[in-house]
Amino acid sequence: MSQAKQDEIRQNVRDAYSEVATASNNGDCCGEATSCCGVSEDAQINSLISTRLGYSQQHLDSVPDGADMGLGCGNPAAIASLKAGERVLDLGSGGGFDAFLAAQEVGDTGYVIGVDMTPAMLSKARGNAERAGFGNVEFRLGEIEHLPVADGSIDVIISNCVINLSPNKAQVFRDAFRVLKSGGRLAISDVVASTELPESVRNDPYLHSACVAGAAQVDELQALLTDAGFVNIHIQPKDESREFIRDWAPGSGVEDYVLSAVIEAVKP
Repeated sequence: MSQAKQDEIRQNVRDAYSEVATASNNGDCCGEATSCCGVSEDAQINSLISTRLGYSQQHLDSVPDGADMGLGCGNPAAIASLKAGERVLDLGSGGGFDAFLAAQEVGDTGYVIGVDMTPAMLSKARGNAERAGFGNVEFRLGEIEHLPVADGSIDVIISNCVINLSPNKAQVFRDAFRVLKSGGRLAISDVVASTELPESVRNDPYLHSACVAGAAQVDELQALLTDAGFVNIHIQPKDESREFIRDWAPGSGVEDYVLSAVIEAVKP
């Protein structure tokens, strides 16, 4: 894929999630951006979505208002086994939901960095952190392919339904490997393709921002992670996820092509 095409995809995704962030701030309908991994402008609907993804009511009650935007396809913190004092990196941190949950797990001796390429999301997350008094969380502007993070400085990388949006997944995993410490680990929830996606799906910008068109198949992800240097790779698709994926683009049948998966790997 050409660099120009990659930039076009990133800009389309950035525009879609900027609309989500702006709409959620204003309480307006998100329009087409409601497709973005299931997002809604209604806080109660977002809470319902998140409980379907594996979050508890305690999780929802422990984060700042507005941090839970109903974005995602799983609960990466549930598989991360975070420990006090660890440094955590959240790829595509959005409004900060998973970053705030991770911050509570690692405590005052730990630290969480969220990276997002959408300035409107970054502003939202920083405002949420300031209002709630989270002192061990920082949000940085950047692309997940080129992380604004030092080499070998991170214990755990989490991410929730974001890597599928990248047009250069190989570079995402290479840079993730770079910033992890030896023995550092990936704990990711993402969307994978259960079959070859039709061209009509792959070439649809709306379905790309909806976390469908950019999904890779399991064997492809396995190869990319291996090539990046990771070991102990485990990718576990969840058939039951089709129940909420069909709501991302109702009537389109996307649940026949993609499903949520847990992705884990370790840097030797």
